[in-house]
Amino acid sequence: MNTLLLACLLLPLFGLLLIALLGTNEKKIATISFWTTHAMGLSIIVLLALWASNGFPGHEFEWFTLYERGNYRFPILFYFDRIGAAYLFAVWVIFSVIVRYCRNYLHREAGYKRFFMTIFGFALGLNMVVLSGSIDMLFAGWEIVGISSFLLIAFYRHRVQPVRNALRAYTVYRFCDIGLLLGAWMGHLLFHESDHFSNLAVLFADSAPPPASYPALALMSVLIFIAACGKSAQFPFCFWLPRAMEGPTPSSAIFYGALSVHLGVFLLLRTAPIWSYHYIPRTALFCIGLLTVVIATLSEKTQSNIKGQVAYASITQVGFMFMELALGLETLVLVHFLGNAFLRCYQLLVSPSIVAHMLRVEGAIDTDFNIKNTRMPDYLPVSIRDTLPEVLQNTLYVFALQEGNLELLVRSMLWAPLKQAGAKINNVSGVVKIVVGLSVLLMTWLAFTTDVINSLYLAAPAALAMVMASLSAFSQKHSFIKIWNAVAMSALFAAGAVWLLHPEALPDIVLFTTGIIPSWLLGILVLIKLPKQANFKDSPFAYRAMAETNPILSLLLFISFLGLVGFPITPAFIGEDLLLYHASSQYSWIGALIAVCFVINGIAAARVFLRLCMGRPLEISQS
Repeated sequence: MNTLLLACLLLPLFGLLLIALLGTNEKKIATISFWTTHAMGLSIIVLLALWASNGFPGHEFEWFTLYERGNYRFPILFYFDRIGAAYLFAVWVIFSVIVRYCRNYLHREAGYKRFFMTIFGFALGLNMVVLSGSIDMLFAGWEIVGISSFLLIAFYRHRVQPVRNALRAYTVYRFCDIGLLLGAWMGHLLFHESDHFSNLAVLFADSAPPPASYPALALMSVLIFIAACGKSAQFPFCFWLPRAMEGPTPSSAIFYGALSVHLGVFLLLRTAPIWSYHYIPRTALFCIGLLTVVIATLSEKTQSNIKGQVAYASITQVGFMFMELALGLETLVLVHFLGNAFLRCYQLLVSPSIVAHMLRVEGAIDTDFNIKNTRMPDYLPVSIRDTLPEVLQNTLYVFALQEGNLELLVRSMLWAPLKQAGAKINNVSGVVKIVVGLSVLLMTWLAFTTDVINSLYLAAPAALAMVMASLSAFSQKHSFIKIWNAVAMSALFAAGAVWLLHPEALPDIVLFTTGIIPSWLLGILVLIKLPKQANFKDSPFAYRAMAETNPILSLLLFISFLGLVGFPITPAFIGEDLLLYHASSQYSWIGALIAVCFVINGIAAARVFLRLCMGRPLEISQS
């Protein structure tokens, strides 16, 4: 079984690399995708058969230890049970269908190769999430799925709206990553070496005392709920999923109709012993699902396109799954997931054919065409809404049309305060910033030459500088280089704060900086090479279309962006976890600030990448 688990993870990566290196035309890409998909499917079938023949056990497999120092250890750990089996089966069926469908659907599409590389990257991330044995491994796959979604929503990069919606979805993803980042930290802190998914059920056995206090478990439950709600578009983050349908129909089917939208449910299933230990988190989860069902059901009625209707229908069903989980019906949730995933995938794949058919019918009858059940008697109401007073009907219609104003609520509570604070920081004169920097250097020198100043008194200013740099990058509007420098400075200030708290953690801090500094410098080199156009000053955030005008620079900027935000391709990914581990061992609030700043940095860097690399060549679009 161990070899099969590795095959399920490595085959999508193998397919991605083959397409990148050998996929020079559509025929070769189709051949590589065909054989890679079938090989992955065969591995999954044999794995499921072998697992069933052994009596459906929970199987844990540790491949190797990626990093270990002191009490910290990051193993490459896999875990397979009935939850993983259900999700892996769905991945195989739906991914195989999508790959076969896309071979014809995207014929002669300019981004044919780019699309296949991205969905194989998605399959890699999804299999990593499904087979993860710890929350650290799950977070790595979670990041890969998120960046794949980001790229596929912006697939039609000549249009402004898909690019904007890609940033909108990625912003929600990154914000909700706070839940997983801090959840991983709390897992290390509360459960130590027992934070593996296979050990959670034993820790929370009825006969054993809880491994942590109720307030600590409640906080970790809230963090898990934030991550799950963001990924599955549950209240209050319902608004982003219909806008993510800007990508190609096959990507909408595999991501937002079938698989990615159910990852929040998977996270809740994996961490059920933590949040289900007390009735208060269960009640909160039930209320989240109920609010989502009500808002999504109403919003679906006002959607003017099939994709929007399917998106809200899928959100509604995931809301029901949240409610079922709150009631402890885990087996029902797995069955519900499989049924909803296959149905939504089918609906999205056939939606272009349905639209084309309806247009042909309307053209054939040469008159207005209204899809309505004319067989229903006129004296019967079409829906419950028709039985309400007219004023209430109109109120509900406006509420549904505005999608409950959830996006406005989230913006006003989260993004607007951050931008306002960052704008005030950017308005501070350079002299004041230099004075503050020299003061921090002076205090650092005094700390290491005398024993008068406590390390916390130095770490706190460094943490404050980190926050100021992140907020500055988040609200910066006039210089890409300033944003890039601010993001890098924020990461380095975070490393400095941890170093001041724990000088013995210097090797871990160096590991973190070996991922940040090269990525930062690579990005600066790319930004310096940007063409100096006259109207850049008047419209600093116009789309530059560098992905087509200069694809090599675009690729280098993308790699730099991934490294700077701690994507699992550089040591910065493990370094982020190490910084949280060290900072939170003594001062939890500094660890929380570091996690928040990492999230803000990711959003700011993503905006730079989109603005520079997306858009239509030779056109500067105002935004």
